[in-house]
Amino acid sequence: MKLPNGERAQLGQKLELYSLNMEHENGKHKAILFKKRLGITIENKEILETALLKSAIEADASIHISDRHGTQYDVRFKMTTETGTSMVLGCWIIRLREDFPRLIGTYPVKK
Repeated sequence: MKLPNGERAQLGQKLELYSLNMEHENGKHKAILFKKRLGITIENKEILETALLKSAIEADASIHISDRHGTQYDVRFKMTTETGTSMVLGCWIIRLREDFPRLIGTYPVKK
């Protein structure tokens, strides 16, 4: 299945404030992995933004959980940069009373 309304996906500030933020207590671990595996940092975040938005439209999605907040989806895709190749997990939510996905997390995964 595809992520519903993936063409309308919104990234918000999750990358800047969390996933690529070396200063964030929990997010820094993801930031280190992105830098090590793909060479992606806050300075070149556009590479990851483009890949996440493309995957929201093209990659297969699976429902992670549905609860009182909405439905969460996982989208896994392979990403290659000059530094290396890694699978990346994009976690999205479509909140109740909304019809578009919002990024709630992302990080490189082994497989």
